[in-house]
Amino acid sequence: MLESTLGKEPKSKFYKASFLVVIMHALQTLDAQTFNVKLAEALKKYKEIESPEWVLFVKSGHGKQRPINEEDFWYKRCASILRQLYLRGGFGVRRLRTRYGNRKNRGKQPAHFVRSSGKIIRMLLQQSEKAGLIAKATGKEKGRVLTDDGKKLLEGLN
Repeated sequence: MLESTLGKEPKSKFYKASFLVVIMHALQTLDAQTFNVKLAEALKKYKEIESPEWVLFVKSGHGKQRPINEEDFWYKRCASILRQLYLRGGFGVRRLRTRYGNRKNRGKQPAHFVRSSGKIIRMLLQQSEKAGLIAKATGKEKGRVLTDDGKKLLEGLN
């Protein structure tokens, strides 16, 4: 039996799982900011994902004092959301609102945490779903999860 396996490399049942862990670990070790910029550039090629006209006139959350002044905000936020879904699994709008929230300056009163805008996150999730990058979760998980196409897109950039 030993002679028959000498020329071959035995594949265990954990081979595929260990390969996925290596890819995911590589994505975790990359700098998030540079990865999100690369992913945002790739997302601009999808016709389903486009920023609405009103995005330059609204704040990204209740705790912000000024509107968004970044041209590629829509694509960068979409890239960040997709990266969060890849690393942490499926979740919905409420958890993402908490993730992107910030501290509100209330003048003389102590600052406290407020969640970000739900409309922006909801629209980004809907556009990503139309593009085929994410889908609504079924079974135990709730919210939305990445599809195979979404995983290929994220893994192809690192």
